[in-house]
Amino acid sequence: MQQRIVHALALIALTTIGSSSAWAQAAPAGAVEPTDPKATEQWAPVPAIVTPGKQDLQPPSDAVVLFDGRSLDQWESSKDHSPARWKLHDGVVTVNKAAGNIQTRQRFKNYQLHLEWQVPKGITGEGQARGNSGLFLASTGPGDEGYEIQILDSWQNPTYVNGQAASVYKQTAPLVNAMRPPGEWQTYDAIWTAPVFATDGTLKSPAYVTLFHNGVLVQNHTQLSGETFYIGKPKYKPHTEAAIKLQAHGDPSQPISFRNIWVRPLD
Repeated sequence: MQQRIVHALALIALTTIGSSSAWAQAAPAGAVEPTDPKATEQWAPVPAIVTPGKQDLQPPSDAVVLFDGRSLDQWESSKDHSPARWKLHDGVVTVNKAAGNIQTRQRFKNYQLHLEWQVPKGITGEGQARGNSGLFLASTGPGDEGYEIQILDSWQNPTYVNGQAASVYKQTAPLVNAMRPPGEWQTYDAIWTAPVFATDGTLKSPAYVTLFHNGVLVQNHTQLSGETFYIGKPKYKPHTEAAIKLQAHGDPSQPISFRNIWVRPLD
């Protein structure tokens, strides 16, 4: 793991060096450096004021609250857009595997997302059949279509690394395993940059995700190769704004729960 972190830092250093060299080469020959410190002061535009939550995990003033423990009004069934039928209780929502996936009624493009999830204490099963679910950063269909961040009990539960918790499913393993044990709440904080398509449907720029798992960086501006698939290679298909989707996985283990979900559109 230490070797991977060192390698990642080396790549960042090389990128920084390359960027610095590019800037140095771009500077016009004979340019005169300013001598007045005011020459490099920027006064406008003034950033908008956003009031943070009283605690770090509470939504800031400009967030769209998707779930606050009181209702599922912001959610719908992915397969037919009917009201979400997961189990609301005690300020949390628990997956109803028979009801299928749920997704937000509102569509988003680029955003910051906060989400908390819990694998039940005493969870049974192993590998992918142990607390399996998924966070689809952009849903592109009624089933498991879209771009998935894996949700799984990865506490002392070996599986393929690009399928463990906090992986971009079947694409990129997390930098580290930051999983807490079953029964404790996990947090995901994601920055999603949606792919951009030309009018003819060709890809202009790919999707990227930065992800923190329990406050630990696990995906560092990771470029996605396309939508995530259980079988087959990732690929893109054109889409515009999309719902955020939560998966009702069909594994036989006990269902997981969610709480405190909010999003800040960045468009």
